[in-house]
Amino acid sequence: MNRTTVSLIAGVTALAAVTGFASMSEPDTTGSDTAKAAAQLPVERTSLLCPAPSTSDLAETAYTSFTPVAEVTGDDGAAELTAAGEESADGKTDADKGDKKDDGKGGEEKAVLRPKEPGKPVTGEASGAESPALVGTAEGRFAPGWTVQQTTEIPAGSGRGLLGTNCTAPDTEFWFPGASTAKERTDYAHLTNPDDSAAVADIELYGKDGALKSTVGEGIQIPPHSSEAVLLSTLIDEPQTNLTVHVTVRSGRVAAAVQAIDDKLGGDWLGPSTDPAGSLVLPGIPKDATSVRLVAFAPGDADADLKVRLASPNGPITPAGNETLHVKAGMTAAIDLGDVTRGEAGSLMLTPTGRPTPVVAALKVTRGKGDKQETAFIPATGPVETRATAADNRSKGSTLSLVAPGRAAKVKVTASAGSGGGTAASKTYTIKGGTTQNVELPVPSGLKGTYALTVEPQSGGPVYAARMLEAASGGVPMFTTQTLPDDRGTVEVPDAAQDLSVLQK
Repeated sequence: MNRTTVSLIAGVTALAAVTGFASMSEPDTTGSDTAKAAAQLPVERTSLLCPAPSTSDLAETAYTSFTPVAEVTGDDGAAELTAAGEESADGKTDADKGDKKDDGKGGEEKAVLRPKEPGKPVTGEASGAESPALVGTAEGRFAPGWTVQQTTEIPAGSGRGLLGTNCTAPDTEFWFPGASTAKERTDYAHLTNPDDSAAVADIELYGKDGALKSTVGEGIQIPPHSSEAVLLSTLIDEPQTNLTVHVTVRSGRVAAAVQAIDDKLGGDWLGPSTDPAGSLVLPGIPKDATSVRLVAFAPGDADADLKVRLASPNGPITPAGNETLHVKAGMTAAIDLGDVTRGEAGSLMLTPTGRPTPVVAALKVTRGKGDKQETAFIPATGPVETRATAADNRSKGSTLSLVAPGRAAKVKVTASAGSGGGTAASKTYTIKGGTTQNVELPVPSGLKGTYALTVEPQSGGPVYAARMLEAASGGVPMFTTQTLPDDRGTVEVPDAAQDLSVLQK
């Protein structure tokens, strides 16, 4: 083997550790166990992007950043969240500055927040309608499991309510079932570009009869370090009650989220569904939900037939009259499940009735009655494989839902120190198979400020999680729910010696 090949292998290994990207390989059919040759190393650099929070002058937005403590990381590194497109006096955009400290030219004041140490949340805030999208980078000990929560409270007017979203990593494809262009809805797709070059994205819309013709959603330009908000109703001619939004990126990468505003039912952020799969879990339906709507889409060429079940605290339940859902290929399907939880914690489980067909799905959840209603969304999500984190928890109003759709599972939950002080606390729970449990949270002693919840499976079957945050105002049960997929704080890096021996054969 020549020196160039050796250098290439070393470069690829280093790149995986820095970016946090890992590849999925085909199962080994030779009989050798190549998985043992791979090491799980902490990511060394990660990016998160937060959409512009609101167009309301009354909006008050809180940002909370948290990195779990990881014993294997060193003492170096930094994290910073700054306004997209902001340029400091040194001529560099905030995203370019990385972990640089104040150089006396105004750089320090540009950051919305800058964490000081892992294991302790740090908060920032913004007010009004002019608050921009944010771009964040974490390196070194701040990168593994870095989580940023954006929570906006709007007390009145269009979109009033509690709007929350996990700031997300950039990618090249997103699915959003549950959007709408009905007359009472104002939905925007927010696209944020963290890179130095422009990104080009397409937005495709699918209704109950299939793809909706539109050329306006093609070739959308997102300038470097900038964000674009696209009003979905401008992309098509006729209103659609239930839509699936598909965002694909031709060049570059973006973070994407859909902001859904209802004239009467408040609003929230609709996060992307997990990748299309034959079986899906949608965790954390509030026990007092007065209405639940399931929206699903089959992106392939085959129809999907799904069994619909609710994982209750006592086991799986099949909703009467909604035992199954048929989703035609390329079309959006929706069913109203009513008050399916009936006063108990619940999560929806979708499984194929026959041959598995990949689907994406989300829930629109309503709490309250009459003119005191509020909505939120729960997209299908992935399991917590190693660790997941929910930032921005308060002394009151946080509910953590854990569901084990298959075998029973043991789960450790840690409440971090508070942003203003306190001592971390942990509890371990056993979740019975096929059930959802709203667990009693550990509370940091001497809590001041907000805290983070970290979920770590210990043994047993797969675990899915979601956190609901609520803040009642004027009799309106304002709330938002964030699913907790694995934080991907580590990346699988193949053993270099093993790779070289394979290439020498």
